[in-house]
Amino acid sequence: MSIFNIDKENRKEIASLFEGWEESLIWSCLQGCMGEAWADKLEQPESARIMLADFCYFAGKVNQELVREEVKNQSREFVIMVPPLDETGEAWAREIEEVYGERCKRVERYAIKKEPGIFDREYLLGIVEGLPKEYEVKLMDEEIFIQTRAHSWSLDFTSQFADYEDYHSRGLGAAVLCQGELVSGASSYTVYREGIEIEIGTREDHRRRGLASVCGARLILECMELGWYPSWDAQNWWSVKLAEKLGYHFDRAYPAYEVFLIKL
Repeated sequence: MSIFNIDKENRKEIASLFEGWEESLIWSCLQGCMGEAWADKLEQPESARIMLADFCYFAGKVNQELVREEVKNQSREFVIMVPPLDETGEAWAREIEEVYGERCKRVERYAIKKEPGIFDREYLLGIVEGLPKEYEVKLMDEEIFIQTRAHSWSLDFTSQFADYEDYHSRGLGAAVLCQGELVSGASSYTVYREGIEIEIGTREDHRRRGLASVCGARLILECMELGWYPSWDAQNWWSVKLAEKLGYHFDRAYPAYEVFLIKL
């Protein structure tokens, strides 16, 4: 048995396996914007895997090689594996547990509803205008882009883009600065044709000051101007509550596996 890389021109072959997923990273890969895809067959595949950034999604008939092959072909140390939400989900979950054993941990993540047109412009402007006076908020430019690459806490704001030119042409972000230094941000973790997936965070010594809310609000406002949808997926309840503060609505919890591929 072997698996096959599915190039951008042929990802329509696996699209039906991912039908029903409300996940922008999957849409991004199927649209050929970012990420890679594999399947058990090049024509009429029954099983597929999509990988983009730290995430790995499975669909179709359970296939151990699609679960296992990641160890051999990728240099990364960590990935979040997400089983399907249909009747095959638990079978994929058992396969992940069998392959990775103690190196995987089952967790809950939290899906946020995708509802274009729900955001209140005046309310979001009020959040932005409430920024404490010792800070400033700006859209991410080249200088801020360089700063995102200098620290682990901010790396994922721009890590999926080759360089600033790539980010400037396809991505988008808002940053809060303190004396010119990046201390909080909201940015395009990934992109798809209709919008972005938001990555948001604040440097530890500047948390609990509402800075993430300001960045998120500023980024959503810019997305509204561009006609992009700012998709949000939450790792924890803090992220859910922040999303709700900005106007999103909670959808559901879903299972995922944090998998450590290389023992340190």
